[in-house]
Amino acid sequence: MLPVRSPLSITILGGTSLLVAAAVGYGGYRYSLLNQEKVSLEGRVSELQSSLAVSEANLAQAEKEKADLADRLAAKQEEVANLGEQVGEIADTVGTLEKLSKTDPELLQKYSKVYFLNEHYIPTKLTNIDEGYLYNKSSPQQIHTSVWPFLEDLLETARDDEVTLNIISAYRSFSTQSSIKSGYSFTYGAGTANKFIADQGYSEHQLGTTVDFGTPGVGATTVAFEKTTAYQWLLDNAYKYGFILSYPLGNAYYVFEPWHWRFVGEDLARDLHRAGTNFYSIDQRTINEHLVEIFD
Repeated sequence: MLPVRSPLSITILGGTSLLVAAAVGYGGYRYSLLNQEKVSLEGRVSELQSSLAVSEANLAQAEKEKADLADRLAAKQEEVANLGEQVGEIADTVGTLEKLSKTDPELLQKYSKVYFLNEHYIPTKLTNIDEGYLYNKSSPQQIHTSVWPFLEDLLETARDDEVTLNIISAYRSFSTQSSIKSGYSFTYGAGTANKFIADQGYSEHQLGTTVDFGTPGVGATTVAFEKTTAYQWLLDNAYKYGFILSYPLGNAYYVFEPWHWRFVGEDLARDLHRAGTNFYSIDQRTINEHLVEIFD
């Protein structure tokens, strides 16, 4: 015989069933909502990933364009720099040519039986040498104005070194040289005079850049000057001030003249000193390269 349930039991069981059914239904509904959200989120993630991929591609393209622009900018900057250098070189060349056009081309020519200075040639400007530097104070001497600062520095430095140098002779005009040559020719004979004094037009003195040095006790132009402290000082130092010994021992033009020094500019004088050679032994073309800087 089946057990008989009371109405209350039936009511409770029914309620429980309804609760279970409701819970199951709500759970299913909640699951459905969560599943929809998941799908939505996954879709959003996918969209974001796609967008990110596009952004990365765009960024890569932008970086490439940036690099290309940087390369083009660098190329332009180099082009501008090169152009600037070319302009600078042109300006330097123009400046050099202008400077050269204002520099007397005769100043570095090889005279002394090689080139000839006509009777009308005189330096562009001459300056009187201070009387205190002269061997014979009653015989005024002049020097090329642009050479004077170099000569004065030489004389003053020698004095600082307790060496006395005097100027016996400096600039000589064409006519003055002619008179001197005639006097020597009369005294010693033309053949002998030709060995130690230039004809007019062939003398370095006419350039205004050459001096004959003396020192107390050895005033005349004589080889005795070779034995003096003053001569040794000139050998060791004159090149620093742009002066060179024109006629050393064994030269092909005149007898050895230790007193006779010519201004050729500091750069050329220094080059000759370092090479141990003399002015007349090098090519005129090489000498001319130093003309533009002779007074620098």
